[in-house]
Amino acid sequence: MSVDEIFEAVVSSRIFRARDRLLPDYIPDELPHRDVQIRRVAETLAPALRGERPSNLFIYGLTGTGKTAVVKHVIRRLTSKASSLGVTVTGIYVNVRHRDTPYRVLADIAESIGVRVPFTGLSTGEVFFRIVRALSRRSGVYIIVLDEVDFLVRRYGDDVLYKLSRINEDLGRARVSIVGITNSVSFMESLDPRVRSSLGEEEIVFPPYNAGQLRDILEARARESFHPGVLDDEVIPLCAALAAREHGDARRALDLLRVSGEIAERRGDSRVTRSHVMAARMEIERDRVSEVVKTLPLHGKLVLASIAALTMGGRTYTTTGDVYNYYRELTRRIGIEHVTQRRVSGLIGELEMLGIVSARVISRGRYGKTRIIELAADPGIIVGSLWEDPALEPVMGDVERDALGKGGGGV
Repeated sequence: MSVDEIFEAVVSSRIFRARDRLLPDYIPDELPHRDVQIRRVAETLAPALRGERPSNLFIYGLTGTGKTAVVKHVIRRLTSKASSLGVTVTGIYVNVRHRDTPYRVLADIAESIGVRVPFTGLSTGEVFFRIVRALSRRSGVYIIVLDEVDFLVRRYGDDVLYKLSRINEDLGRARVSIVGITNSVSFMESLDPRVRSSLGEEEIVFPPYNAGQLRDILEARARESFHPGVLDDEVIPLCAALAAREHGDARRALDLLRVSGEIAERRGDSRVTRSHVMAARMEIERDRVSEVVKTLPLHGKLVLASIAALTMGGRTYTTTGDVYNYYRELTRRIGIEHVTQRRVSGLIGELEMLGIVSARVISRGRYGKTRIIELAADPGIIVGSLWEDPALEPVMGDVERDALGKGGGGV
């Protein structure tokens, strides 16, 4: 198929009517099975309509449970209502994982209120000062949403949260409220007590969706996204069932449905079938794991390489101590300084949260407890993605040989 034919197939798609309705950043007018959570968020933020500062709010829940969609939906409705009442309410959304550093998070907040800052070159303190100075000249309520906020705290500490939690002390007529969104139910425990007391005013936990609820969500989106009659009857139930196994992840279900349609479109098929769903499942898993591995810091990759080497060669699991010993040898081989065993244990926890490994504590009777670690994603994809980092090339040959059970059990 020529490039022009590819373009024409997409423009005149027999499958999709509005593909963007299946993308993660699309917020529909109706959010099935989230009425309770919408009401709770709305009740918390509603005082902004009287010009008062709403309580800070933290929202917990696994990936794909509708946290971001609900918050964006409520803030969109809130700002619209405020505008009709002549009240100034501004929503500021920052995905912390995408912005990566405290500087970029504060820069995004600054730019959302019209304060230009250079891409680099200032201290975070200076950027924060410029935010305070700008807000001091204004009135109204500003609701700052920090999505995946645990990512920032895990890597850089809670200094930015501390500054933002105290910002109202330096303001006149303007008021700032913080909405934090996190996948980690234990997030608050990791914060300094002073930050915790300032931020943890209201909390909401989002439960996972079940297969029936996911099916309702997919059916609603499918009516907007696909031409009538192109989905086989079993496609939506299958996408819902597969995603329900993954902790009720609506984002995963929508991705499965969208990629199934894209595969059918690429193949020139007129209908989306079960085979397209199964092909989409493999494609998504490969892309997801590869992207996660590629974005890991170097020491995270070395820890993951150690786990792969120790669990793929006939052994089904390994322990933190064995991983640490293997990891230290890898750092020696590539000529960098190793981190502490405690930090390696933390990196294993981060890999588990990303869904790349699983780690569970088992009892060994009078010998105490130990944490056993296994790969939770396709080993071949993990090893292949690690090979793409040039820094790991000196050791990946040995890692792969150990992973395949052909080495001597260590580098």
